[in-house]
Amino acid sequence: MTDDRLPLNRLHEGVEAKVSELSATGTMRKRLMDIGLIEGTKVECLHRSPAGNPIAYLIRGAVIALRNEDSDHILVSPLA
Repeated sequence: MTDDRLPLNRLHEGVEAKVSELSATGTMRKRLMDIGLIEGTKVECLHRSPAGNPIAYLIRGAVIALRNEDSDHILVSPLA
């Protein structure tokens, strides 16, 4: 069995994934959890800004833009 998890900011546009781990701590962890980023949540990468930062994601029906340094602490498993 291979570990197919990757940081959320490495997900390609149009790809859906499920959150498998949240390694952020402190206030950022609370903020991410408040927007629904918990284990098992489905996330879709919608659009990267021209510079690649931030990236827009569809999370629980809402479009949320996250900076790379924040989304790097969210591990996801791409869905088939």
